[in-house]
Amino acid sequence: MLKGFRDFMMRGNVVDMAVGVVIGAAFTGVVTGFVSAFLTPLVGVVVGAAGDFSSYKATVAGVTFPYGQFLNVLIAFFMTAAVLYFCIVLPVTKATARYMPKKPKTPKRPCPECLTDIPEAARRCSACTAHVEPLTVAAQR
Repeated sequence: MLKGFRDFMMRGNVVDMAVGVVIGAAFTGVVTGFVSAFLTPLVGVVVGAAGDFSSYKATVAGVTFPYGQFLNVLIAFFMTAAVLYFCIVLPVTKATARYMPKKPKTPKRPCPECLTDIPEAARRCSACTAHVEPLTVAAQR
C-alpha cells in the first residue's frame, strides 16, 4: 500500500505540479507587492486620488453599496493580469517561438472542381474527392 503511494508521489507529473504550486504561491506575493507598491499609486496619480477607493460608497433607499472595495479589487486584478502578461507570458511565448522548429509550409493550389486549397502534390481533393494531377515531381510514386 505504501509502495503504491510512493510510486504515485514520485511520478513526474505530481512532483512538477507540486513545484509549480509552491512557486506560484511565492510569485503571487511578488506580483501583489509590485502592484500595490508601484501600479496602484500610479493609478492614484492618474485619477487624482490616493489609489485607494475603499471609502467610496453609494446609498440607495437607506442601503449602502461599498462599490469602492469592488473598484480596488477590480483595478488590482487588471493590473496583476497586465503585469503577468507583459512580464511572464509575452517573454516566455517569444522565447518559446524562437526555439521551436518551424514547419515548412506545403505549397498549395486550388482544386479545379471545388476551388478548395489542396497541396500541390495531392492526387485527390480532400474536400470533393475529385482526381487531380499532382504538380510536383516529388509527389509522383
